[in-house]
Amino acid sequence: MNKPPAALPSCCAVFVLFFLLSMPVLSWGHGVAGKRFFPATLAVDDPFISDELSIVENYVKEPDQGTNQVSLAYSKRITENFGLEFGAAHLTVTPNGEKTQNGFANIELGAKYQFFTNDPHETILSIGLGAEIGSTGSSSVGADSFSTISPGFFFGKGFGDLPEPAKYLRPFAITGAFGPGFPTRSNTVTSIVDPDTGAIFQDTVQNPALFNWGFTVQYSLQYLQSYVKDVGLGAPLNRTILVVEFPLQTCMNRGCGGQTTGYVNPGVIWFGKSIELGLEAQIPINSQTGNHVGVLFMVHFFLDDLFPNSLGRPIFK
Repeated sequence: MNKPPAALPSCCAVFVLFFLLSMPVLSWGHGVAGKRFFPATLAVDDPFISDELSIVENYVKEPDQGTNQVSLAYSKRITENFGLEFGAAHLTVTPNGEKTQNGFANIELGAKYQFFTNDPHETILSIGLGAEIGSTGSSSVGADSFSTISPGFFFGKGFGDLPEPAKYLRPFAITGAFGPGFPTRSNTVTSIVDPDTGAIFQDTVQNPALFNWGFTVQYSLQYLQSYVKDVGLGAPLNRTILVVEFPLQTCMNRGCGGQTTGYVNPGVIWFGKSIELGLEAQIPINSQTGNHVGVLFMVHFFLDDLFPNSLGRPIFK
């Protein structure tokens, strides 16, 4: 596979379309603590709960195959601070010299409770529980037959409370998420038939527990322009956030304990009243992760602004 599939250029067209049609008025109904707007990020889970819908496309070309993944994530507030989350993804895997495989990854479900918000110190804290439901996806694209249960802790902290001498650092913010992932099955046994003799062999694959951890570093040009100093930024820079994400994973046991894989994702996020757009590179941190740079693109809808009186409000107020 020598080039990305056609879906990737189509996403670029969507990016331009929504950029041109988006409304210029800012909104503060989601991911907010004091003056700080925390954007939805592309790879590290957010520290807040809201009514939102995200579509993320991820493409990477490795020496042995090309992979394109389109993910959909939907979150719904049940109360102002508690919500449920749903995730699904479709993968197109093209091994070199072999037939392209298409299929869905396992369905992901979650619940999150935002238990702390401090406006003066621009801080948000949440806890959650997620589950990847085994055998709900296609094994041809690597979906596991077992489930994984993942409790998590999530945080967001803006630096708008720094003193005046450090005012140009106030637009900085960090977010993060961490927690273990426990498989419901310690190993998976499959049967392999020798095509020459017909003999059947058993192959056992270990399913280790993983510690998922990640953080983002953000610098909001909107915060700089609005709350630090008017430096004359016009559209679209006046609603832009520079971001670097670090989605990481450390194996905890069963033969790979201590091995860490993950990415460094530098990119940019632009937000308007009802949508948010993001674009990032995906750089592997080591050879165990991969050898080639990928790209992620996101279109994110703020349902609380699009449908404030129906889909975009908590079920119980």
